[in-house]
Amino acid sequence: MSLVEAIARDADELTAIRRDLHAHPELGMVEHRTAAEVARFLQEWGIEVHRGVGQTGVVGVLRAGNGAGAIGLRADMDALPMHEAGDAPWRSQIAGRMHACGHDGHTTMLLGAARYLARTRNFNGTVHFIFQPGEEGCGGALAMLQDGLFERFPCDAIFGMHNQPDLPVGEFRLTPGPAMAGGGFFDITITGVGAHAARPEAGIDPVLVACHIVTALQSIVSRTVSPREPAVISVTKIVGGDAHNVIPQTARVGGTLRGMSKAVLADMQAAMHRITENVAAAFGATAVLAFGPTFIPLCNDPRQTAFAAETAMALVGADQVDPDAPAVMGSEDFAYMLDRVPGSFLRIGNGPGEGLHHQRYDFNDAAIPYGSALFAALVERFLPRGTAL
Repeated sequence: MSLVEAIARDADELTAIRRDLHAHPELGMVEHRTAAEVARFLQEWGIEVHRGVGQTGVVGVLRAGNGAGAIGLRADMDALPMHEAGDAPWRSQIAGRMHACGHDGHTTMLLGAARYLARTRNFNGTVHFIFQPGEEGCGGALAMLQDGLFERFPCDAIFGMHNQPDLPVGEFRLTPGPAMAGGGFFDITITGVGAHAARPEAGIDPVLVACHIVTALQSIVSRTVSPREPAVISVTKIVGGDAHNVIPQTARVGGTLRGMSKAVLADMQAAMHRITENVAAAFGATAVLAFGPTFIPLCNDPRQTAFAAETAMALVGADQVDPDAPAVMGSEDFAYMLDRVPGSFLRIGNGPGEGLHHQRYDFNDAAIPYGSALFAALVERFLPRGTAL
């Protein structure tokens, strides 16, 4: 029996867990019910449980044999603040909250691996099952690190995975080196002078200033960043004014920036400050640029990524694994954990369906045995029985 088939014996129970989590989504750093459920299952399966790591994070610890080696496996638990438009029986029961990124599936895959490993203990060393809160821009990874994650639960390597819609179920993609963009969110507050819309000469129009700033920001990627460096600046909102005949006092602009290196991101931020402040000054207005939650680029350790690719190939076949997939411009705060411990973050097929963060997205339960099996296989190969690291 293959590892996938062995874990698939628990498919009905794992699917029920995933759908229950989907029906009860919780936002970042307040995943109290989710964390309690995770802890309850781990405890039932004989796994040592540590609650409240990084506020609402949970870490399960499982030991076997006398090996000194340790591996970390990580899944995220939080949902998004959005309305679910799907009509599945397990759709969100909480208005304005939805598991639109598959974190319910990631949590379930790691629980499936934990149950299997607790049952078989076919490894020699320590496994840390890391259930992280607040991945969606809430700083959950940093919160766990600041709470001493790797001091309390030291790991020689760490692995995580994220589902990818339109990649067939049972397939995996890995990217050695820089794999996901760093970046963050920004807000610009522009202050002018309010006036009657029929007398624009009496005011300083912050809406006009906002339009010029937005246009100028688009020059950064095309004229400041090398064309050999992937980078994105997207303005996603402009807010200004409430009435048709009033020039407002203030306007606001917001969006996101992404880049594949810390140096490029620093240059982009400096250019954004320079453009924002000077364009506003040219019109006689003022503008304040503030950066919200930021993320460093996610960089996979080449050696551990090759190890993960080999493990995936042994599990599902070489034709189902792309070991050198292109990097993506999305961001992921697992990057902070990989900045401390070598490891890899890979993508698992979610099959056809809506894309991530879509109001009709749903995690594909057929992917659960594959994700759980790969987590378990990584442990068994990294900490083989009969060895002491």
